[in-house]
Amino acid sequence: MVSMVDDEQFLITAAQRGDLDSFNALVLKYQNAAFTLAYRIMGETSSANDAAQEAMITAYRRLSTFRGGSFKAWLMRIVTNRCYDELRKRKRQRQTTFSDLTPEDADEPPLADETDTPEEIVQSRELQRAVQRCIDRLNPDQKLVLVLCDIDGLDYDEISGQVGAALGTVKSRLSRARASVRDCLTSVRELLPAAYRLISEQTEP
Repeated sequence: MVSMVDDEQFLITAAQRGDLDSFNALVLKYQNAAFTLAYRIMGETSSANDAAQEAMITAYRRLSTFRGGSFKAWLMRIVTNRCYDELRKRKRQRQTTFSDLTPEDADEPPLADETDTPEEIVQSRELQRAVQRCIDRLNPDQKLVLVLCDIDGLDYDEISGQVGAALGTVKSRLSRARASVRDCLTSVRELLPAAYRLISEQTEP
């Protein structure tokens, strides 16, 4: 029996040899993850779509540089870098700010699980929008480390190398980002899972 890992490696090897169909299969496998990550960083759908698509093109061009390990992690780093490059470009040109990037400018976030009830789907979407609003209020440095750690799944050392900041700085930014998001979410406590509401209530003065 061929495992999923073996199957993915087959697709990667074939794509590295120029097989576009194999690369397209990899794109289909990871396009949702790429978009979700880009959406969390960029804050709105149009820019997230552009960043994810451009990252896929970059990945295809750089396939020869992939030397093994987690293909998903390699691809998500390309997505992250593409988003960060765009945000730095915007900052330099002063065309927009993070406060302008609100979920109201975006389409619906990724779809909920098909097994959810209609009420759960509505609640989940409202919570996702609330979380995105809270993330968008972070300053760019805090937002980036939060996304890299809690969404992209990178460890502290990987984030440090990715953003060019000392390990202690990364930990400090992440701690402040999480605290800010947690405080922000108190305004939508009714949307949080019961366990989180109880914890929040217990920690209130």
